[in-house]
Amino acid sequence: MPDYKKGPVSIRYEEAGKGFPLLVIAGGGLNSTIAALEPDAPFGAPFNPMKVLADEYRCVAADLRNANGGHSSGPLEVDRAWDSHADDHLGLMDHIGAQKFMVLGFCIGGPLIWNLLKRAPDRVVAGVLVQPSGSRPEMRDLFYDGGMKSWGPKLVERRPEISMATVDQFLTRMFRTDPDFVISVSRDFVRHCRTPVLILPDDIAPHPYEVAIESAMLAPNAQLSLYPWKEPKERLPLAIRHIRTFLRAHRPSGA
Repeated sequence: MPDYKKGPVSIRYEEAGKGFPLLVIAGGGLNSTIAALEPDAPFGAPFNPMKVLADEYRCVAADLRNANGGHSSGPLEVDRAWDSHADDHLGLMDHIGAQKFMVLGFCIGGPLIWNLLKRAPDRVVAGVLVQPSGSRPEMRDLFYDGGMKSWGPKLVERRPEISMATVDQFLTRMFRTDPDFVISVSRDFVRHCRTPVLILPDDIAPHPYEVAIESAMLAPNAQLSLYPWKEPKERLPLAIRHIRTFLRAHRPSGA
């Protein structure tokens, strides 16, 4: 797998298929890696878009910067937590020559996609948010606590130049500064976001069903999948069919 490098940042990525570019973001929180797209991986995705959609799209996936178990690295930008990852994704798409693209993301991919739509509305043609992460009022520190207990200590062990104090600052900016709703953007942004999105809800602690529904209701060009769509397993092909139909509908003409 090749690396995209920009200054002190190195991003490991993988491509599959041909066609209009589709950026794929794995789940797993800050430990999002290409490997986590495999359904049989720990906390793996329900399906792997790199295999399922490569017959129609040029699929591009990357290890998230500083994910434990991944091969991407870079500084912790404590004042630009979400935007540092947007920089990596936009820079990667520049690197492969994709001016415009679609994006599909699991779990943390939801907040990352909303931030991409905010950062680059002229580039992201459409987004698919699969079991997106969001904030529960009764569990505001779920992601911060998880990062401090698991992601941070392992990162510091690998990267002794990073301290737990810096990890705390990074996680605080990412998950505590605006701890509501989809975390990375406001309700007002979602309400005025014209980019088409398809949302496939989940209903576990880090993937609140209520937030997925609210974001779908607020976004003016949103679609919502059936729910539940992962179980029974016979429903999964129907959900994938909906994703295909949505992507085809919003793929630029002739692409």
